[in-house]
Amino acid sequence: MSNEICNCMGITREEIINACKAGNLKTVEEVGEATGAGTGCGGCIDDIQQILDEIQ
Repeated sequence: MSNEICNCMGITREEIINACKAGNLKTVEEVGEATGAGTGCGGCIDDIQQILDEIQ
């Protein structure tokens, strides 16, 4: 089973978590700028927000 969060950009949960920790990212927009996640169709924005909530 894939843990891909952003299907459009092929970004995984681990990539998002690592980018958040490395860049001190706090918003979905910052994650999008750093990784591209959430910048395609936008269907993963809620999932990205959930990850942000979990790690903050």
